[in-house]
Amino acid sequence: MRILAIRGKNLASLAEPFEISFCSGPLAPVGLFAITGQTGAGKSTILDALCLALYDKIPRLPDGHGIAVGHKDEDENLRVATTDVRSILRKGTSNGFAEVDFVGKDKQQYRARWEVTKARGKVDGRLQSQEVKLTNITTGQIIGQGKKKYA
Repeated sequence: MRILAIRGKNLASLAEPFEISFCSGPLAPVGLFAITGQTGAGKSTILDALCLALYDKIPRLPDGHGIAVGHKDEDENLRVATTDVRSILRKGTSNGFAEVDFVGKDKQQYRARWEVTKARGKVDGRLQSQEVKLTNITTGQIIGQGKKKYA
């Protein structure tokens, strides 16, 4: 697999939409690069976006049931566990996504997308289940949509 681009919005410390292209610009001709920056700048979040889009997982999250996070005055149903991948949604936002374009073993280009929203698009809405989708970029054909377990 060769990564072509990573995109996202409202993930942890990265509020604005972002895109990192490995096909154009300064990263196109290089084979090795470093992700550097200040604490809280979003270095790990870029890697989280990659893992979310491809695998619906964030490796740095702890295992187990986790602890519900939220304000003490907040409705318990609005809280999310520390182990839940949806906890990456930036506070004060109603939606976010992670997207990765890549070339598969079959030399076809694909787009993997992970997205989460809150009910009615409201910041104080209940967090909805994340949606995942895999699309062939060239044909536009949706290869997979939704979370499915394959044997």
